[in-house]
Amino acid sequence: MSKFYNTVKKFGTAAMAVVLLTACGGGGGNAGGGDGGSANVDVDNLTFPLAETATLSGLTSYPAGTESEPNNRTIFKRLEEQTNVHINWKAIQSDQWGEKIALEMANAKTLPDFVFSAGFGDTDLLKYAKQGVIINLEDLIDKYMPNLSEVFKKAPEYRAMCTDADGHIWALPWIEQLGYEKTAIQTIDNMPFINKNWLDFLGLEIPETVDDFEKVLIAFRDNADKLKAEFNIDGEIIPMSCIMNDGGQDPMTLINGFGEGYGDPDKGRHIVVTDEGKVICAATTEGFKKGLQWLHKLYDEGLIDKEAFTQDWSTYVAKGKSGRYGVCFSWDVANVAQVSMDDLIAGKSWVPMPVLTADTRNLTPGNGSFTSGFDRGRCVVTAAAKNPELVCAWLDQMYNPIQSPQNNWGTYGEDDEFDIFEMSENDKGEPMLKHTWLGDASPVEVREAEAVGGPLAILDEYYGVYVTCPDDAQYRLDWIKNIYTPDMHTKYVFPNVFMTTEDTKKCSDLNADLNKAINTAKSDWVMNGFTDADWDKLQADLEAYGLSQYLEIHQKYFDAYINS
Repeated sequence: MSKFYNTVKKFGTAAMAVVLLTACGGGGGNAGGGDGGSANVDVDNLTFPLAETATLSGLTSYPAGTESEPNNRTIFKRLEEQTNVHINWKAIQSDQWGEKIALEMANAKTLPDFVFSAGFGDTDLLKYAKQGVIINLEDLIDKYMPNLSEVFKKAPEYRAMCTDADGHIWALPWIEQLGYEKTAIQTIDNMPFINKNWLDFLGLEIPETVDDFEKVLIAFRDNADKLKAEFNIDGEIIPMSCIMNDGGQDPMTLINGFGEGYGDPDKGRHIVVTDEGKVICAATTEGFKKGLQWLHKLYDEGLIDKEAFTQDWSTYVAKGKSGRYGVCFSWDVANVAQVSMDDLIAGKSWVPMPVLTADTRNLTPGNGSFTSGFDRGRCVVTAAAKNPELVCAWLDQMYNPIQSPQNNWGTYGEDDEFDIFEMSENDKGEPMLKHTWLGDASPVEVREAEAVGGPLAILDEYYGVYVTCPDDAQYRLDWIKNIYTPDMHTKYVFPNVFMTTEDTKKCSDLNADLNKAINTAKSDWVMNGFTDADWDKLQADLEAYGLSQYLEIHQKYFDAYINS
C-alpha cells in the first residue's frame, strides 16, 4: 500500500494523501461532535496525514448482509492511514434508514459531526437548515475542499444544482457521470428491447417505423406455435410486454415519433421543455393523444400483454426469463430476459430497438439526465461539529478522482475472493483503477460488500485516466451513443432544480392529482380506447387540478437555472 500512496502523491495536486489548506472562519456550532482533540487541530496549517490522530463522528448506512462496522471496510482503513483521522461511526442498516434517520436528526445532543450517506431530499435539507441542525457549506467548500471545488470548476452546473434560492449549499453531492448530456446513461430509462432470435428465425428486420413495428408484433403473434417449438418455450407467446406507468418498464418511449415528437419521458411529472424554453405538459400534446390511440390499436389486436396494467416486477421478470417476450422494456434487458453479457455486447439474442418514425423521428431525453447521476443531499455537516473545517477537509478526500470510484463501486487488494478493481496504470503510467472480471459473481453484491457510498464525484472525463468504465455500463453507453443520441433532437431537458420548501410542497400537492389523472387515462385508454370527448375532459380536469400553476412554478425554476 505504501508504494501506492507514494505514487499517488506524485501524480497530481488533487491527490488525497497531501491536501494543504488555508484558514477561514468556521461555519458550525460547538455542541456535541467528535472527540480526540479534533477541535484543537490547527486549521490554519492543516496537512494530511495529521501529526496527531484526530477523531470525528459520523453516521452512515450499510446494505443488509454486509459488514456492519464501517471501520472494518478496506476503504475506511486506508483513509484513516492516509489522513490520521479516526471516525467513530454509528451505522444503520439501509432498509431501516428511512425510519431511523429522522429520529437521529431530532436529537441534537447525540448528533454526529456529519451524516455520510444521508440521501436527504430538498424538503429535508431546508427543514434541517431552518432548525439549525445542519450548517451551510459554501464558504467551507471554497476554502477547505479543493477536490470538490475542482469538480465545481469543471462542471459548474453541479454547484448551481446544489445551491438553494438564497445562495446556500446545505449538503455535499453524489455525482456519477456515465456519459454526458445526450450520451448520458440516464437519457433513456425505459429502453425497448426486441428478441433478435425471433426476428432471425422469422426472417424479419429490426423495425424502424411504427408500421414496421406493428407488422413484427403481428408476425410474433401469428407464428406463436412455431416460436414455441423452435425455442422450447413453455407458456403463451407475448409479442410485447411492459408495465404501464412503471418507470423503466413503461412503453411510452414508443410514441415519441407522434405529433410534435415530445413523447412522455417523465413518468412522474409528465413535463417536457420545448426548444423555445417553455415548460409544457406532455399529456396536453397532439403526439400524446395520437400515441395512445396507436397503442390501443396494438392492444386491441392482441399484441400487448394483457397483464401490462396489473403485473408487478416479479411477475414481469418471471415471464421474461421463461423466454416468452418478443419485445420488453427495462433499464437493461438482462434484468428481464435470459441473456448473457457476451451476447448483449455482440448484439445477439436481444438488441435495443431504435426510435420509431411516425409523424417525425425524435427521442426526448429524460428530465435531469444531461447532468447524469446526481444526489443533492448525500452528506451533511451538523451544527454539532466542533471543527467543521476539519470535517470538510476530511470529506473532501472522498472527491479525489482516485477515491470516488472506490467509494462508489468498491476497491482493490481486499483479502477475499473478489475485488471490483485492480490497481493499474493509464497511458501516462499514472495510477488507474481497472475493473476486474467478476465471472459468475454478482456485480451488485460485490459492490455492496466493498463500497462505502457517501459524497463523491465521478466525471465522464475520469474514464481511462483514473478509472475504467464498468463493463455493465459500457455496453449501455454504447447503445445510447450509437442508437439513440443521433435521434435526440430536443434542445433542453428540465434540470435538477432546488426549489423552496413552499414551491416543493405546492408542486407535490398539485402533482398528486395531475399524475393520477394522467396515469389513469393512459391505462384506461390503451385498454379501452377513447373519444375526442374523453380527451377534452382530461384537458379540462388537468386545468381544474392546477396544471397552469404547476407549469408556472417549473417555468420559474427552469428560467432561473438557464440564466445562472
